[in-house]
Amino acid sequence: MTVKAMKSGAVEFLTKPFMDKTLLDAIQQALERDRMTRQQRGKLAELRKRYATLTAREREVMALVVSGMLNKQIAFELGTSEITVKIHRGHAMRKMEAGSLAELVKMAGKLEIAPGTK
Repeated sequence: MTVKAMKSGAVEFLTKPFMDKTLLDAIQQALERDRMTRQQRGKLAELRKRYATLTAREREVMALVVSGMLNKQIAFELGTSEITVKIHRGHAMRKMEAGSLAELVKMAGKLEIAPGTK
């Protein structure tokens, strides 16, 4: 019964008799867990909202950038100029509010973006 309850998301499994403090601590822990989950969902929703503002080409460029390709390689892959790739990359960075390539890669991971994803 304990295993089933924990797999179903129980924070604690209290056996009778239990102390009031034990119950209150379990409730506090559950509330904190819920707060953290809501906060993470909110951040992911905001990230998705920013990603939705990208054009199809900016999404292509972002996916290729986070896969580790150089601007020159991306330009060849997409049949465009390196300058155009830099512009799209810059737009994607600005719209995603990424301060660095590492941040953009983390964002892409959270969004589960794979190369070639649009």
